[in-house]
Amino acid sequence: MGSNSSRIGDLPKNEYLKKLSGTESVSENDPFWNQLLSFSFPAPSSSTDLKLLEEATISVCKSLVENNPRTGNLGALIKVFLSRTKELKLSAECQNHIFIWQTNNALFIICCLLKVFICEMSEEELLAHFTYEEKSPGSYCSDSEDLLEELLCCLIQLITDIPLLDITYEISVEAITTLVVFLSCQLFHKEVLRQSISHKYLMQGPCLPYTSKLVKTLLYNFIRQEKPPPPGAQAFPQQSEGGGLLYGLASGVATGLWTVFTLGGVGSKASASPELSSPLANQSLLLLLVLANLTDAPDVPNPYRQAIMSFKNTQDSSPFPSSIPHAFQINFNSLYTALCEQQTSDQATLLLYTLLHQNSNIRTYMLARTDMENLVLPILEILYHVEERNSHHVYMALIILLILTEDDGFNRSIHEVILKNITWYSERVLTEISLGSLLILVVIRTIQYNMTRTRDKYLHTNCLAALANMSAQFRSLHQYAAQRIISLFSLLSKKHNKVLEQATQSLRGSLSSNDVPLPDYAQDLNVIEEVIRMMLEIINSCLTNSLHHNPNLVYALLYKRDLFEQFRTHPSFQDIMQNIDLVITFFSSRLLQAGAELSVERVLEIIKQGVVALPKDRLKKFPELKFKYVEEEQPEEFFIPYVWSLVYNSAAGLYWNPQDIQLFTMDSD
Repeated sequence: MGSNSSRIGDLPKNEYLKKLSGTESVSENDPFWNQLLSFSFPAPSSSTDLKLLEEATISVCKSLVENNPRTGNLGALIKVFLSRTKELKLSAECQNHIFIWQTNNALFIICCLLKVFICEMSEEELLAHFTYEEKSPGSYCSDSEDLLEELLCCLIQLITDIPLLDITYEISVEAITTLVVFLSCQLFHKEVLRQSISHKYLMQGPCLPYTSKLVKTLLYNFIRQEKPPPPGAQAFPQQSEGGGLLYGLASGVATGLWTVFTLGGVGSKASASPELSSPLANQSLLLLLVLANLTDAPDVPNPYRQAIMSFKNTQDSSPFPSSIPHAFQINFNSLYTALCEQQTSDQATLLLYTLLHQNSNIRTYMLARTDMENLVLPILEILYHVEERNSHHVYMALIILLILTEDDGFNRSIHEVILKNITWYSERVLTEISLGSLLILVVIRTIQYNMTRTRDKYLHTNCLAALANMSAQFRSLHQYAAQRIISLFSLLSKKHNKVLEQATQSLRGSLSSNDVPLPDYAQDLNVIEEVIRMMLEIINSCLTNSLHHNPNLVYALLYKRDLFEQFRTHPSFQDIMQNIDLVITFFSSRLLQAGAELSVERVLEIIKQGVVALPKDRLKKFPELKFKYVEEEQPEEFFIPYVWSLVYNSAAGLYWNPQDIQLFTMDSD
């Protein structure tokens, strides 16, 4: 870009940028390109850098938007880049730093320009900018689609085929970023895009054979978490006297973290982005999620989703069915380890959900692991810190638990894993507790938080469904977990009584005045009674299937036996109360026979003895509680805005003006 400028304010006046965006056509063979691409500019690492860069170059970009239909300079730049990528692999092997450096600079400029073009115009108008012939203004030749398609294929080949070395790290990140930018037209539409030119190119034609290789590469980038090379190890040459235009900019602009914009459409909180230890892994994961959530074409299913649904373990030697397209193999152990370690981010949790929900091979492998605590504990920690997480992250964590609890083997094994000193659980010191009991505690805490804060029925339903799935397999419940189950029922009981009282008073008021609209307490009462019944079914399921394993739950029931009295004759609960009432009556009688002032230890001893004496046939059998997660209709209406909010919020090397975003709502605070 020349060596005359070193400050960001000089960019709009830079002679090379002015020539690129001006009214004169530049041939792809012109020495100008070598001059333009010879600048030292480490990729911006903060939103501040990126915002300043965009503000300084917006006039250049808009000038190119205006003049490019006549000059074709964008197409020439892209052809220069394409010609260079043909020698990129050899340059990497030969350690040709300068060649890789200039090629990366070309891609960096293309990415910056495309981001502005995509924001400013429709895909059809963008397509017209990808070609040029010396004809009258506004007329284009028919090979425009070919150049765009060639660029997309080239980017995919660069990602999948160029070896990852210190000197190729930055260009690999830039190629992934540019693909994300190509797909970012979704950000500027309120509705989910179901037809898109870039989608079509990526899902059909020359790009299609690279599907499995691209997905596999992105997954391995996530798994390996490769850190960027140390300063001086990249392709970028060190600054010499009178160096490139942007070196002074890069060294003078404040660095830091991405500014996190809160997204009203995806929850009121967005977790602050930590400094990225691996930009390549982060970008790869974001691109993978974007690709996986592209909508199916009318006659072509999303091949990237097909690849994610079908890949297998490298240790699986069975052949792939011929009906499965885009299949490949990957090391499941490495993938599992990476997923366990990276669950602090929304995008890693979303990837885990996607794999568990859509890939039966992954689900079977994970459920067979003997170290499930490594996966479950990070998920529980997300739920435990619900106040600090956005609602979508909490939902994903909860649905992951629901999917896991569909498996009886999981529900049994979690009670066999004993944990010590859970430091992040602050309500009570837990020196030793089973993973199953901790899971129950965290889910109940989430329900109680939801009851007092968000009051989201969907969250309630999924929490209770997970508890219900586990209930028949409850084993050796920790005394605190047993207490919290009954405490939750106590809270629900109080809420029921309060709503019932309000409904009664409202009914009396309606008799004296017909003009004042009344709250719909009947609906509130129905909802709370549904939740109460579910809790009674969970308690009943545990007593019916594993009474002898849970003396602490019986103790908690007896201690709070008065809570259940009002529900014995309630028409909505009479049937489910039979077993609970029987257990309370049976053990109350044995405690009465043992005398007064019994110690906790003595009560537990009497309960354990009584469990043996209680005839099992006296407990009425109910259908097994089993809930299965079912994705809602048109899940893309949820997942596509969510994924793009993650791209927008992430330290992803990208900046968009929040005023331009239409896909989701921006909060003012």
